[in-house]
Amino acid sequence: MTKKIARRRVTGGLVAVAALMLAAPVPLAPAQAAELEFADPPPGFDTPRKIMLQLTSDDEKTVNNVLWNAINLQKFYGFDNVQLAIVAYGDGMKALYKDSPVAERIENQLKFNIEYIGCKNTMDTTDRAPDDLIEGVEWVQAGIAAIVERQLDGWVYIAP
Repeated sequence: MTKKIARRRVTGGLVAVAALMLAAPVPLAPAQAAELEFADPPPGFDTPRKIMLQLTSDDEKTVNNVLWNAINLQKFYGFDNVQLAIVAYGDGMKALYKDSPVAERIENQLKFNIEYIGCKNTMDTTDRAPDDLIEGVEWVQAGIAAIVERQLDGWVYIAP
């Protein structure tokens, strides 16, 4: 008796799925991106978007994702319409040192006004010093406090 009930449920479920598939509309054209409506005031030279990205991982894929996110935001908003900062602490600090595998990318991004901020607390606990940082990378005593203070100053915080 239990087997019959189970079969009926499966059969009934398959019939319901097949009915839904037949009733579903067939797309005739590929999906298109919707236009993004900007908040007021729209981004501009005098009203740039202020965005900070958190970097707390030394995983190569994650680090590169954060670096690409910054570039993509700059491309989307336009160079003069966005201020970008990447705040690193914990394992994310490894990307900001001169011996980092992404040091050259960060040096290039610094030339395009992407700000990098490192955490001195992390440097202290890992026996590193501000002299170990890529030239142009700034540092603060507490990276996470820098995130808090910038949020309070109107920066958008993204933790990819």
